Amino acid sequence: MTHLSALQVRLSNERNYLAKAKTAGERELRKVWVAQIEKEISAEQAFTGLVEQEISDFELLAALLEG
Repeated sequence: MTHLSALQVRLSNERNYLAKAKTAGERELRKVWVAQIEKEISAEQAFTGLVEQEISDFELLAALLEG
């Protein structure tokens, strides 16, 4: 597992915890944590040169069939 994929799993988990937060204080804290993880993911993508691209299923299939 790469550092980036570990961050993405952590973000997913934190979003789940945020959705299940019981108090306003917990929600605010988890919102901060989610924002920090999102920022760290952006930094990791920039460092590795990876940029998430929006591509449709059809575009992906066409690209795979070309090569």
